[in-house]
Amino acid sequence: MSLFGDGLEAAVHKAFTRPIPKSAGAQMRYLVKQLKGTRAVAQMLRISQRTVERYVKDQIKKPRPDLAAHLEREVKRRWQPHVRARARQRAATTGGIVIDTRARLGYTAPIGSTDESRIRHLTVALPPQHAARLFDAQQAGAGDQQLQQIVAEGLKEVYFQDGGRRAGSLDEVRFTDIEHLEFEL
Repeated sequence: MSLFGDGLEAAVHKAFTRPIPKSAGAQMRYLVKQLKGTRAVAQMLRISQRTVERYVKDQIKKPRPDLAAHLEREVKRRWQPHVRARARQRAATTGGIVIDTRARLGYTAPIGSTDESRIRHLTVALPPQHAARLFDAQQAGAGDQQLQQIVAEGLKEVYFQDGGRRAGSLDEVRFTDIEHLEFEL
């Protein structure tokens, strides 16, 4: 499970204007339309083409739990791509992204400062350039470690340095032991 990647996806999903199809048959019909055929859906879900056809015709209504979860995940991944793209674009150009986290935060600073890391609960609005970096890195396939580093740099600039008004000699922010992490556009 990808904490940062899943969190960003969840924030984008909140921008959906219509809910995803509820029934397994409707979800299967949507995927068949998107992938242009039952064979592609069957291969993606690792089930037989005949099973896909039965779901499409509503001959089977209740999938087993693992298939239901996989089906819903694939539909969500493809649902309202234009709405998703607009939400990302808005966050990256004008809106920014809000991060709500409870984690251990500390920093590297000159001798004499209180750089001891401690558990903090922060809700911080990061400006659009940080949202753009996060989404660009996610699109490029960045792992949680890289996304965590981008968030740490954003917290350093916005929270610890207050946009350059304080703590100018701060070197690096440590962002570890994450108990809670949520993004909002």
